[in-house]
Amino acid sequence: MTKIAVIEDNSDMRENICEILELANYKVVSAPDGKAGVELVRKELPDLILCDIMMPELDGYGVLYYLSKHAETSSIPFVFLSAKSEKEDFRKGMLMGADDYMTKPFKEIELLDAIEARLKRSSAIRSLSTDTSNLQQFISSHAAIHNMSEMALKARTKNLERKEQLYFEGDQPSYIYYIVEGKIRTYRVNADDKELVTALYNQGDYFGYLELLQDRPYEEYAAALEDSKLAMISKEDFFSTVLSNREVAASFMSMLAKNVSDKEQDLVQMAYDTVRKRVASALVRLYDKFNTNKEKHFAMTISRDELASIVGTATESVIRILSEFKADGWIHVRGSLVEIIDIEPLRKYRF
Repeated sequence: MTKIAVIEDNSDMRENICEILELANYKVVSAPDGKAGVELVRKELPDLILCDIMMPELDGYGVLYYLSKHAETSSIPFVFLSAKSEKEDFRKGMLMGADDYMTKPFKEIELLDAIEARLKRSSAIRSLSTDTSNLQQFISSHAAIHNMSEMALKARTKNLERKEQLYFEGDQPSYIYYIVEGKIRTYRVNADDKELVTALYNQGDYFGYLELLQDRPYEEYAAALEDSKLAMISKEDFFSTVLSNREVAASFMSMLAKNVSDKEQDLVQMAYDTVRKRVASALVRLYDKFNTNKEKHFAMTISRDELASIVGTATESVIRILSEFKADGWIHVRGSLVEIIDIEPLRKYRF
C-alpha cells in the first residue's frame, strides 16, 4: 500500500487530510511539526511527503533541507502545502527542490489528483533507471569531471514535466544541475515578453554553475523541453570539489570558455544572417545537440514558439520557413513534431 507522510501543525487540517487520504486507500503517517516530521520520514520512508511551510520547531523549508541531505530520503516526492500564494514562496520552494506546491484551501479532488500525478511521475522515472548504473554511465562520459560522479550520484534529484520551470530570473542559485534524463533550455525575456534561448542542455550536461561561481542571481530562466530528471549538486559540495580538485576546476573553466565562444557565434549569426539561415542553423543545432544516437532521420517535439525563441524571430516567420523546408524535402512536420530527414542541405544552407 502506498504510504504518505503528512506534516502539518494545524490539527484540524492534518486530520482532514489524513481522512481524505485514508478513504482513498493510502496508508498515512503524520507529524504535528517539522522536527517530528523529519524523524517520522526517516523512520517510515514514505512514498510521498505533504508538508506545511509555516510550522513551529522547524518550518517546511527546513524539513526539505534536512531530508535532502540524506540519501534514503532525498528522492522522495515532496509537496509543499501553504496558505500563502505569493510567487516568492513558490519560487523558493521549487528552487530548493520541492516537486509541487499547493495553496490552501484546496479541494479534495485537487489534492488527490496532485498526489496521483506525482506518484506516477516518480514511478515512471524509477522504471527508466532501477539503479545508478545509467547515471554513472552518463557521468563517466565526461572523463575530465569523473571525480564528480560520486557527488552527483548521491545528490537529490528533481523531476520536471515538459515546459515546467526550474528557476526564474532573479532567483539565488543553490545548486548546479546534472541532467540524468531529458532536455533543458535556458532563456531570457525582454520587455515585450519575447523569449530568446541562451543555451540548450541534453542528457549528461551540467548547467547553472556560472551563477554559483560568480555568486550572483540567475539572469535567465530555465525550463524543461521534455519530461526531465535532474541531479542537484549543492553549492557547498560543488565548491568543495572545485577548490580541492584541479582537474574538475580545469574542466569547468573549459566549459565556461566554450559557452562564451558559442554565445559569441550566436550573436554574430543573429546580427548578420537572414531568418531563413537562422532557422536552418537552429535545426542543425538541435540535430547535433540532441541526436545522440546519430540517427539519419531525427525527430523531436518542439513547439513553434520554442523554436522561434532559439532563432530569435517571430513565430509566424518560423512557421513560414518550416513550410519552405518541408517543400524542399529537408524536413517533415507533424503538429509539434519536427523530423529532420536530410541534414546536409541544412548544414550547407546555414553558411
